[in-house]
Amino acid sequence: MPDTSLIISILVFAGLMLLGAGIFYYYNNRKKQRELVEKIKRGTEASRASGNMGDKSQDTHGAGSFKKYILSIVDPLGSLIKPKSENDIYKMRKSLVRAGYRKSNAMVIYYGMKVLLAILLPVGLLIFKVFITKALPIVSFMTLSIVMALIGYYLPNYWLILVTAQRKRKILEGFPDALDLMVVCVEAGMGLDAAIFRAGREIELKNKVISEEFKLLSLELRAGKTRREALKNMAMRVDLEDINSLISLLIQTDRFGTSVAQALRVHSDSMRIKRHQMAEEIAAKLPVKLVFPLIVFIFPSLFVVLLGPAAIKIYRSLFPYLGG
Repeated sequence: MPDTSLIISILVFAGLMLLGAGIFYYYNNRKKQRELVEKIKRGTEASRASGNMGDKSQDTHGAGSFKKYILSIVDPLGSLIKPKSENDIYKMRKSLVRAGYRKSNAMVIYYGMKVLLAILLPVGLLIFKVFITKALPIVSFMTLSIVMALIGYYLPNYWLILVTAQRKRKILEGFPDALDLMVVCVEAGMGLDAAIFRAGREIELKNKVISEEFKLLSLELRAGKTRREALKNMAMRVDLEDINSLISLLIQTDRFGTSVAQALRVHSDSMRIKRHQMAEEIAAKLPVKLVFPLIVFIFPSLFVVLLGPAAIKIYRSLFPYLGG
């Protein structure tokens, strides 16, 4: 009988988990479809956007005023602690560009947010102490204030790392499709520069990050930079091994006059194979990662269900003799 109840419990639990996963997948898929439809609508209604600029400016006036107020506080703070040496400034700007922040005041805002958070978190702890926990000792309060200030100061560092990693992941996911678009454009008779611009425009709905990089690359080519220099700048902004190898391949193709379409197709296939191998590697690591939750959460429950009734019976049978 305990075995039957255990099997029924496992089946019910598995059914509920599958139902929840199905509902989550359904609504997530519907959300992505709605976002895609909205992007298409915004693209088709771009010609009518100029007539509605007055209404939009009125709607966003409050948000713009608040943003300007925050910037007026952050800019002086960031100007005080920003790096002074050219080498440190170059490294910081490169990190911000790889995260997608290309504005001239991005570094000042970044350092200003570090100072602002280092001030706001201890102030929030002080308000918490005054109005909620008045009995907090002064030594503990000072220690927590220092810890909160350090957390606030270094929090933008971790935020920058997360944003950069997310941006790289989006580029890796959509780059094979962008290369396929470039192959189609090149085989249709376009030059490489025109193919880059067209691929960046067509992939904007699916992957905005790659579209921005391709548009920036196209602007550099139009501004008069050599293709070699513009491609190297793109490799520096993206900082991915696959992209670096593609840039090297395009530079060699341009130098020796080999087929661009064939090179792009081969590299696109190799990126897809590599992504498939990475997925297989993650799947192979899954059983090892499941050992810890199985030992900590699953096995104790099974022991309670299987050995609990037997332990109760043994206790009831032996307790009278032990007590007597």
